[in-house]
Amino acid sequence: MTTQIFFNGLLSFATLTTILVTGLLFTFALLVMPGLGQLDDREFLRGFQEIDRIIQHSHPLFVVVWLGSILGLLAACALGYGQLEEWPRGLLIAATVLFIIGVQLPTFRGNVPLNNKLQTLELTSMDTSDLAEARQAFEPKWNRLNVFRTLISVVVSILLIIVVLLR
Repeated sequence: MTTQIFFNGLLSFATLTTILVTGLLFTFALLVMPGLGQLDDREFLRGFQEIDRIIQHSHPLFVVVWLGSILGLLAACALGYGQLEEWPRGLLIAATVLFIIGVQLPTFRGNVPLNNKLQTLELTSMDTSDLAEARQAFEPKWNRLNVFRTLISVVVSILLIIVVLLR
C-alpha cells in the first residue's frame, strides 16, 4: 500500500513537471522566439543571452522542474514496472524513452551548446555583418531543435496523462 501511494505521488510529480517543461518549450516556440525574432540582430542576440543567463544561473524553481521531470520520470518508470499493468506500463516506458531521447538529448547536445556559444559573444565589439552571421548560426538551428523537442514533449505529456487516467 505504501509503495502504491509513493508511486502515485511520483507519477503525479513526473507528469506535472513534464507538462511544465512542455509548456516552457511550447512558450519559447510560440511566443518567445517569434517575439525576439522581430528584433534586430544585436537586440535578438542580447535578449536571448539575458534569458539564457537566468536559466544558466540555475533559477531554483527551473532546476526543480527541469531536473524533476527527468529524475521523476525515470523513477516513476522504474517503480511503475511493478505497479502498472502491461498497457499503462508500456505507455510509461515509451513516454520515458521519448522524453530522454526526443527532449533531453536534443537539449543537451543541441540547444545548450548553441546557448553556450552565444554566451561567449561580446556583442558590443561585433560589427553588423558579424552580428548577422552569429544570429544565422544560432537562430534557425535552435528553433528547429526546439520545435522538435516541443512536439515530442507534447506527445510525452499526452502519454503520461493517459497513464495517470488508466492508473
